[in-house]
Amino acid sequence: MSATLDELAGVVDLFGGLTRTELSQAMIELGARRGDDPDEDAVAASIETAVERYFLVRYERPDDADLLVSGPAAFPAEPEHAEDLPHIMDVPDRSPDRARLGEQVADRIRSDADAATDGGDADRIERLIDVTYDAEAWAPVDLGDVRGRLDAALADA
Repeated sequence: MSATLDELAGVVDLFGGLTRTELSQAMIELGARRGDDPDEDAVAASIETAVERYFLVRYERPDDADLLVSGPAAFPAEPEHAEDLPHIMDVPDRSPDRARLGEQVADRIRSDADAATDGGDADRIERLIDVTYDAEAWAPVDLGDVRGRLDAALADA
């Protein structure tokens, strides 16, 4: 089963957030419902790509397992049979604190921006510039300072 990154975001949106294990289980369940035999390694790689590209973001919870939630770069889309997942999986609805989530993502963007500018990676810098705009529309954060540093680094590259 090959889900798009937006479909991964659509699945986590059904619950408000899922652990990596729960999301893997959900994608394997969806593949089986479609008659596919999903490869767990391929599912894990898709999830990792979605996190790397900000389609999914990690929501850190101090007293429980971290969740993956739909990120700023995603346009969540429910894959075929996704409507069955809440009936199949024993997962409670979750409601991450949007402001806290936004700050966690902003911190990650700042860290990624530092790494990209230190490494002079123009492609990554351009992607992060886009992500800063997406994140500001997605959560109550201001990343203008980060975008300014990225713009300056891109001009120097």
